[in-house]
Amino acid sequence: MTLICTMHSEADLPLLSVIIPNWNGAHHLPTCLDALREQSYPRLEIIVVDNASTDRSRELLSTCYPEVRLLALDRNRGLTGALNRGLQLARGALIASLNNDTQVTPLWAAELVHALQTHPEAGMAASKILLFDRRDVLHSAGDTCGIDGIPVNRGVWQRDEGQFDQEEYVWGACGGAALYRRTMLADIGFFDEDLFMYCEDVDLNWRAQLAGYRCVFVPRAVVYHKLSATGGGTIASYFTGRNTIWVLAKNYPTALWRRHWRAVLRAQWRIARQALAAWRGEAARARLRGQLAGLLGLPRWLKKRPAVQCLARVPVEVIEQQLLAQGLSSQ
Repeated sequence: MTLICTMHSEADLPLLSVIIPNWNGAHHLPTCLDALREQSYPRLEIIVVDNASTDRSRELLSTCYPEVRLLALDRNRGLTGALNRGLQLARGALIASLNNDTQVTPLWAAELVHALQTHPEAGMAASKILLFDRRDVLHSAGDTCGIDGIPVNRGVWQRDEGQFDQEEYVWGACGGAALYRRTMLADIGFFDEDLFMYCEDVDLNWRAQLAGYRCVFVPRAVVYHKLSATGGGTIASYFTGRNTIWVLAKNYPTALWRRHWRAVLRAQWRIARQALAAWRGEAARARLRGQLAGLLGLPRWLKKRPAVQCLARVPVEVIEQQLLAQGLSSQ
């Protein structure tokens, strides 16, 4: 087991800034922040970015968690806006994004930091995320993406029986509990605020992979997540339907479009067909509205392509093989 705080003096360890977006999450924050107080890693900076909450979130932070840096926004800027403003405030060389409806285990931060220290080629690290109320069921063992452009949480809904206990490279990290190098973010850019919420981590994973940064999955960095406690249902369906299309328009390499456009379109049509079959459900209708909004927004998002494609330092054949392999591993 890795205990990096015993291997170095505290002054030698990098400062880790944990950024927690919050919107009316006072009922979640104590569980999240109490767990961060129990971390074995000694150099933590905790930043809560509050998206103009109307509950008692700010009062709770000021009275019960004086060690937390509170950034109070004047309006709800979404998950992406909150994360970006937290990044601007953060002082750490390492940046963690963490949902407010999570509970990290005591070694979480130490394990993630150690992984990046031992994998200098990696720009980010992914946690093992389990369901809060069913702690033997996986939500994410790192993120994958297929050649059809559909992102998938590796191992989602599987019982955790040790099948993902190997530290290994994956396509990307689930932003609900991820660690990033500040130098990588300075290179490829922060979160795209036009996404607002959902798929913002998928977009960042794409840019990181194109630019040549690896992501290491850290099985001992365990997090419990109250799935969809601060989102979900029609909200998740709409933004996922819309943002998946926008992320592909912005990031999917041109050479791969020429080779695999049929697979991409089939995947989107499959999602639309399933939603049409469940038309009476609000979430299904929201997914269709999201896909329509995604298509209508394509001209604006295609304008973002040149800047992203200029980041590409990895041969497109390498990206292609990764997507093909990730798609097979998620089946």
